[in-house]
Amino acid sequence: MKNIRLIIPALVVLFSACSEATRNTATTKSESISQTAAQKSDSLEVKLKINGNVINGEPLLLRFVVLNNTNIAKKFCIWHTPFEPLISSYLSITNEKGEEAQYKGAMAKRVMPPPASSYTQVKPGDSLVANADLLKAYDLKKGSSYKAVYTGGNVSGLMSKDTVTFVYYDIH
Repeated sequence: MKNIRLIIPALVVLFSACSEATRNTATTKSESISQTAAQKSDSLEVKLKINGNVINGEPLLLRFVVLNNTNIAKKFCIWHTPFEPLISSYLSITNEKGEEAQYKGAMAKRVMPPPASSYTQVKPGDSLVANADLLKAYDLKKGSSYKAVYTGGNVSGLMSKDTVTFVYYDIH
């Protein structure tokens, strides 16, 4: 009986704290949405392009463009981007059946947070371009259709809305 007398007041305090947190979240939800929209329009933009037609023995190039459409210089971490040597998987490449292409490159282990030397800057209104040979990093089959999505944003800080589709052809 003593336990019930202790449990009931504890539950009342717990539920009242939860409802207060819910009220606070509800009142600031619109504020956080507008802050998120402001951050997105104030961030770097990533554009992807892949030409699937390659001559036998030539690279299958991913063109990775980072655009700064803001009025101030912006930085991003080059880890998990083509701006560093191929030492991590930063793309999700799936075929028309939804099967993911096997990554065959190196996988670096890193200490977080990234050091200052791993960041690069993009001037206002400027862009940076890097290319990566997908044939060195992924097991792609000739004649197959693929969809590529950039997934390295959790490390680099870059986000891309682009989904690029291509068919890997070997032109003789």
